[in-house]
Amino acid sequence: MIALFFKCLLGALAVLLIALLSKSKSFFISGLVPLFPTFALIAHYIVGSARTMADLRTTALFGLYSLIPYAAYLVAVYQFSYKFSLTGTLSLATLVWLIFAFILLIFWTRFYPALS
Repeated sequence: MIALFFKCLLGALAVLLIALLSKSKSFFISGLVPLFPTFALIAHYIVGSARTMADLRTTALFGLYSLIPYAAYLVAVYQFSYKFSLTGTLSLATLVWLIFAFILLIFWTRFYPALS
């Protein structure tokens, strides 16, 4: 239960840091905070302690591929922000992320069946 509390605390600290940075002169740094591997550290620790090192490597490799949907999301936010409101931009960009994540999962399970 204490471990769960610390995981929640890490997430809350990340959100707080994003909120504080977004109001500063260096607001753009708030885009870097989500890329700090807070949740990756948690996931890798859990996988690494519960499974084999090969499984940890597989998780890390999938994490590398997961940058593709995130990059697609960022490109969509950038492009859609010229044409749509904030809500429209973020909604459409999230849809783009979902589409790319779905494609990634199909690709991963089809071409890496031994790893999934």
